[in-house]
Amino acid sequence: MANSILFQNLEKQTYARREAFNSLRTNLQFCGVDNKVIMFTSCTPDEGKSTVTMELARSLNDDGKKVVLVDADLRKSVFVGRYRIHSEETMFGLSHYLSGQKKMDEVINHTNIENLDMIIAGPVAPNPTELLGRELFVNLLSSLKERYDVVLVDCPPLGWVIDAAVVAPNCDGVVLVVESGAISYRYLQDVKKQLEVTGVNILGVVLNKVKVEGGGYYNRYYSGHYKGYYNKYGRYGYGKYGKYGKYGEYGHYGEEPTEPLEDMAGPSGDTTEIPGGGYNGS
Repeated sequence: MANSILFQNLEKQTYARREAFNSLRTNLQFCGVDNKVIMFTSCTPDEGKSTVTMELARSLNDDGKKVVLVDADLRKSVFVGRYRIHSEETMFGLSHYLSGQKKMDEVINHTNIENLDMIIAGPVAPNPTELLGRELFVNLLSSLKERYDVVLVDCPPLGWVIDAAVVAPNCDGVVLVVESGAISYRYLQDVKKQLEVTGVNILGVVLNKVKVEGGGYYNRYYSGHYKGYYNKYGRYGYGKYGKYGKYGEYGHYGEEPTEPLEDMAGPSGDTTEIPGGGYNGS
């Protein structure tokens, strides 16, 4: 029997924030009903990837979908700490399953969000890439696809480690989360090429943390809190990582978030601000 876990730090969504993630949900639905297993990755840590994945899961749940969120960051996951996940029982995760210590049903956790289950990452694994490349992981995704309407897979940043490229061929599609002004166009293209090599269907890009200035229809509609921005890949610039990006070590990936998540873009290329709340971080 699956364990029950409790999210003790779920942020209350504002109307504009909820509608923004509903827009992302709708864009994904227009990508096709065959896209049931969707992977999320980014170029670097702290771009808001895990937060976007979680909020999308909540939006899909509001739409009546049965969802499972798979935390495939076996290096330094942020979910347990960020959402203060608690259980009265011992929690087992993906690393337990992939190492053969536990069966699939033992790592699937029911949550306090109706129709949302989750597989946490589990203990940090010394060989995450090898574990994610095993047939056990392929079988897991295949089984989850039969049980749930949507399977969301949260992976480490592809610009820093190769794990997401190993997972991608087993997914129906991938969404890239990109922080505005922090990632160079060249760096983003390099990550995009890595995904293309895997053969996975790139569904689109979520442009995150956009500083919205000036007017605009959506600004007026939501009193300055909700703005449309139409650009295939948004305003990436060269930002803090320089013209060719930053290919450093895994670094401080997974540190506690300190700033609010502000913006997001749907896979169609639309970019929508999410006002206030949320979290920084991968």
